[in-house]
Amino acid sequence: MLEINKTTDQDHIVIRLKGEVDASNSVELDVTIQNAIHDNAKKILVDGSSLEYISSAGLGVFMSYIEDFQEGGIRFVIYGLNDKVHNVFHILGLDQLIEIKENQNEALKALYEA
Repeated sequence: MLEINKTTDQDHIVIRLKGEVDASNSVELDVTIQNAIHDNAKKILVDGSSLEYISSAGLGVFMSYIEDFQEGGIRFVIYGLNDKVHNVFHILGLDQLIEIKENQNEALKALYEA
C-alpha cells in the first residue's frame, strides 16, 4: 500500500511517501511528480521516512524525471530513507543521480543551496 501526501511549504513541495511503492501503485507517484512539475514547482522534497519498500517500477519513476529536473532547473531531494531502501538506490547508482539526504534539515539546506 502506498499513501502519498503532498503539501506546499514556503516555495517548495513536499511529497510524503508511506508504505510501499511497487508496480501496482507507482503510477500514483508518477502522477504526483508530474503534477508538481506542471504546477511549476522548482523545489521538490520527497519524504521517504515512512517508505518501507520500493520496487524497480518505483525507482523507474524517479529515474524517468532526472532529465526533466535538470532541464527545468528543478531542485529535487529525497530524504529519510531507511537503510534497506537507501541501499537499493545505492546499488543501482541512483544516489549519484538523485540527491539523497539523511533528514529533513539536511534536505532543506540542500534544497536552498546554490
